[in-house]
Amino acid sequence: MKGEALYSPYEIEWKEMQRFPRTTKRNNFFELIYVIDGTGIQIVNKNRFNYRKGNLFLLTPQDVYSFDIATPTTFFFLRFNELFVKEKTGKNKDVVNQVEYILQNASHRPGCILKNKVDKPLVTSLIESILKEQTNQQLYYHRITEQIVNTIITIVARNIALKLPKNIKESTGEPVLEILQYIQENIFNQENLRAEKLSDHFNISLHYLGRYFKKQIGETLQSYIVNYKLRLVETRLLHSDMRINEIAYELNFSDESHLNRVFKKYKGMNPSEFRKTNNTN
Repeated sequence: MKGEALYSPYEIEWKEMQRFPRTTKRNNFFELIYVIDGTGIQIVNKNRFNYRKGNLFLLTPQDVYSFDIATPTTFFFLRFNELFVKEKTGKNKDVVNQVEYILQNASHRPGCILKNKVDKPLVTSLIESILKEQTNQQLYYHRITEQIVNTIITIVARNIALKLPKNIKESTGEPVLEILQYIQENIFNQENLRAEKLSDHFNISLHYLGRYFKKQIGETLQSYIVNYKLRLVETRLLHSDMRINEIAYELNFSDESHLNRVFKKYKGMNPSEFRKTNNTN
């Protein structure tokens, strides 16, 4: 599998493609991909999503992705690393950690990142401005481009935040964000998600961990983990051809019937019914 590194805080590229390189890519940086024109299918972590003009995708470090191009597509690539986020988001450590968490929390989910309708034309305008600055290269173009890039990243963070727990806001502190980050990174490792394991990892008592998490997030630790897993189940049901038993195995449900019971309890229908009802791709 091909891996790529980024040797500057950010870089910009745009090009028309009729065929995406067959080798799947895994990077060690964030990558925003905007579709200037064209249609096809985005494939990320084995999930599939139909893309079209105006879609914006966020690939997080270690995501594996490719594109199946149907009509000639012009992509705009904006690549940036954590150093850029830390330097440009602000000096407030909690704010920096929150933006990093929000961006990392986009992992495992395919599809256009723009959920706020009013942001779609705004992002289009900002990307057009970057293209003009890069093409004309007038005085201060580099500084202006950097400011626009920072604005786009902030807009992306806002759109991701719309899908996060309601209690995640600007005042949310660093400790709980670290716990949420840990949960996401270990979501496929059931052993590491045990409360005792989290308690040891963060060096806090089991009792305090439970009370603190519920106070900060508004739901119990176990409830949050289950709901997060079910969001990943939904993603696979809608955007992949994985069988129910394969999804159950990947997300550490004991078997398909266990997944069916949990899914129906929280969603009111079993996974097969959900797939038939909601899959419009």
